[in-house]
This record gives sequence, structure tokens and C-alpha cells, in this order.
Amino acid sequence: MLKRIARSLYLQVLFAVLIGALLGHFRPAWGAAMKPLGDGFIKLVKMLIAPIVFTTVVTGIAKMGDLRKVGRVGLKGIGYFEVLSTLALAIGLVVGNIFKPGAGMNVNPALLDTKAIASYTGQSQHLSTVDFLLNIIPKDIADAFARGDILQVLLFSVLFGIALTALKKKGQPVLDFVDGLMHVLFRVVSVVMRVAPVGAFGAMAFTVGTYGIGSLLSLGKLMACFYATAILFVIFILGSVMRFCGFSIFRFIRYIREEILIVLGTSSSESALPLLMEKMERLGCSKPVVGLVVPMGYSFNLDGTSIYLTLATLFIAHATNTHVTFWQELEILAVLLLTSKGAAAVTGGGFITLAATLSSVGNIPVAGLTLLLGIDRFMSEARAITNLIGNGVAAVAVSKWEGELNMDKARRILADVGAAERAEAAADPIAEAA
Repeated sequence: MLKRIARSLYLQVLFAVLIGALLGHFRPAWGAAMKPLGDGFIKLVKMLIAPIVFTTVVTGIAKMGDLRKVGRVGLKGIGYFEVLSTLALAIGLVVGNIFKPGAGMNVNPALLDTKAIASYTGQSQHLSTVDFLLNIIPKDIADAFARGDILQVLLFSVLFGIALTALKKKGQPVLDFVDGLMHVLFRVVSVVMRVAPVGAFGAMAFTVGTYGIGSLLSLGKLMACFYATAILFVIFILGSVMRFCGFSIFRFIRYIREEILIVLGTSSSESALPLLMEKMERLGCSKPVVGLVVPMGYSFNLDGTSIYLTLATLFIAHATNTHVTFWQELEILAVLLLTSKGAAAVTGGGFITLAATLSSVGNIPVAGLTLLLGIDRFMSEARAITNLIGNGVAAVAVSKWEGELNMDKARRILADVGAAERAEAAADPIAEAA
């Protein structure tokens, strides 16, 4: 058993998450002190995201050779994202209206302390679609890579790949270098992932130790509604997409279970971005499709966040006894279609987006955001996991749509995930050394 745990990243992360939760519960001060472990792991992964996106997109476009195909893949990806995001927002509204998780709380907004949300409401005043579009253009390339802004790096990568394609044979030495660098970066990822259990342990211990499991009980109805909705969205909506592609969503979830556990421990979907891209290519998805769709999805295809935004908006309305008409709900939906994209790369984006939405609607008190502070960290894990699964499904769907999915390979891998992972682990010298 110990030998199996030593070889399986999945079991290591699962064990670390459980130990972290127990430490945070029984020794809150010790758990809170573990925060640097989680932060350190996330920083290790984030330092690799920008160069991996760059090398993957550039090599994918250059090897594709057809610029019209690049544009077609991008448009298909954006179209898919908009449909799924709109559906997720609408589902959140429906669930909020049916179950009314905030009803009966009778909160007086005038008595709420808004100091804790001042930073979010302040940033929401500057949040607009125009600002978001202009922010896609970096002030310089070094700044985009230094800050790890995925959309800015993606824009530069696409332009670089297009230029490299136009150069043809003259650009071949550069393409060979970028391709070699990409393989080195993914090897670095495999090394970094050896410390994923340490990061998951630290992040989970901090979350439970700081916020306490008891804080879940006070707003348990909202938590239950959100978790149930996210699970049903994955099973039925994303499951239908996967079934249309010819696969089982449950087998797919098992295939990316290591990435899901890493996200569970760190509450950050970005912590699994490099691994997800590698897993999608290994599954049989086209490298150019993965390189374009997955990074774009981290800004445009946030299914879990979309469900949370509409559900949380109605929760605040019901908790403060604010009446919301059908037309106001449609307004909320329309506003979130824009603001949910504008806060995609902003720290605390969920709260900033909520603040901007409540301000736009007008009659729902922004002060109600304070009601969510105690449990937002716990819900962020479900949001991040749903976002991760949604972006993985998007890569499969667009690859299938584009005719760039190796169906036989995907069926073979998903049919026996355990055997495939054991074979790959046995062939991995780093896994062997571990």
C-alpha cells in the first residue's frame, strides 16, 4: 500500500488534502501557518504557465500551417464558450429562484460592515468590457510574461505563430528551438508536480484552520445549492457534450482526477493548467486546438464561476428581502455575460464581478457581499473544479468539431484509465525515481 501511494500522485494528493483538513480543524493556528506551502506551490506552477502557453500555441500554429484553420478553431472555441457560459448563468438563476437559499435571513443591509469588501467594490467601479478588451493588449511583452497574464501571452503567441508560419523555411530553426523548449518545460512540470501533495496539504490546512468548518453551517443552504448545481451541471450538461463526442463524462473525470484533486487542495484552477493541457494532448486532442482552446477557456469558459455569480446575486437579494422582477433577472443575466469576462484575470474576480453586477442592477445592496465572505473560500474550490472540467470538455468538443480528435486513442485511454496511467508512470524516469 505504501509503495502504491509513493508511486501515485492521485493518492498522495488525496492523502495530503485529508491530513491538511484534519490539521486545520484540530489545530487551527498550525493550519493557518501552513499557508506558505500552498502559496509556494501555486507560484511554482504559475511561473511555468506563460512560457508553456507560448511554446504550445506557437508550435501548434506553426505546425498547422493553415492560418484560416487557426481562425476557425478560435471562433469555434469562443462560440462554444458563450453557449455554455450563458447556459450556466441561466441555470444559476433557475436554481436560485426555486430554492431561494437566502430567504428567511431578513438581513438589514444598513447594519452590515462593508469594510471587508471595500477593496472589491472599489475595483468594480473600473470594471468594464472596454477595459477588459484593452487589457488583452500588453504594454510590453516582458510585462505580460512577468505578470503571467494568460490572455496577453495568448495574443502575443498567436501573432508570433502566425509570423513564424509566414516565414516558412526561414523560420524553421526558431520553430525547432521553441518545440524543444516546450518539451523541456513539460518535463519541469513533471518535476514540480512531485511537490503537489505538499502544496495541497498547506492550502487545505490554511483554509480549514482560518475559516473553520463551522462557518459552512451558517450558510449551508447556499453551499448545498451551489455544490449540487455544479455537480448536476457537470453530469448532465457537460456529460451531454461528452456523450455527443462519444465518451463518458465519468471516465473523463477519472482520467483527470489528479488535476481535480490538485485544484481541490489549492482552490486554484490555474494550478492544474499545464497538466490539463498535457493530458488533453495525450488523450488525442490536437495540439493546436488544446493550445488555443484551453488558455482561452480560462478567461471565457468559467462554468462554475457563472453558476456561482447568478446564484449568489439572488441569494443576496433574498437575504436582504429585495424583490427582483423577471426583467431584472434578465438584466442580471445580460450584465453578467459581460462582467464575468471582464474580471476573468483579476484577483478576487468573483467578488469584483458581483459588486459590478449589483451596482448595475441598482436595487440589490452591494453590502450584501459581506454575507459571502465566510464561505467564499469553500465555494471557490467547487468553482475551480467545475471550470477545470469544463475546459477539458471544451478541448475534446472543439477537437471533435474540428475533426482533430483521435477517437480510437481517446476511447482506448478512457476505457482503461488505470492501466494507461500505470504504463505511463512505469515509463517516466522521474516517477520511477520518486
